[in-house]
Amino acid sequence: MPAARHPMPPEIAALSLEDIAERYIGRFRDKVPDWQAFEDAKIDGYRRAQHRFIGAGGSGKHDDPTAIPPRGFTLSIVLVPPGQGNAPTRTRWKRCSLCCKANLLCSCRTRTAPDRPDPRAVEIIACPPGVIHGFQNDGTEPVYMQVMLGRGRPDSMGYADDDLYRRRQGHLNKGTV
Repeated sequence: MPAARHPMPPEIAALSLEDIAERYIGRFRDKVPDWQAFEDAKIDGYRRAQHRFIGAGGSGKHDDPTAIPPRGFTLSIVLVPPGQGNAPTRTRWKRCSLCCKANLLCSCRTRTAPDRPDPRAVEIIACPPGVIHGFQNDGTEPVYMQVMLGRGRPDSMGYADDDLYRRRQGHLNKGTV
């Protein structure tokens, strides 16, 4: 039998292999898309659905019993229909987005009002903390995007728009899905 080179974390050391598999395996077919995950997702042009896999994702919701417990990061799959995207936002943690099957038009900037926007069609973007970022599906097909945040329990969205920023926690009072 091969030797384990690293110790198990205390919270799983006493679990059976079946218990570990039950807690740490997520299947897309079992996920329910959350179309209310983000405050801006209620607005046409920003509609998208979050499928939570690890932790809560960028919505700030932490009570999804189907999500794998987070450690140092979260991971979600986001469905972005054609013509939709997200409102520009910034976070205090690193964010990495990987587009699956298609490209999104993404933008990053350091100020709320950029001198000139720099949108680029990308497949992956690693956005540093504090940089305002957004995306838009300008294609004709839905896009699935994997989003990983570099924090196990992220705060709610840091929208660049003042009104959305004031309302950002509104989705937390409406349940998880």
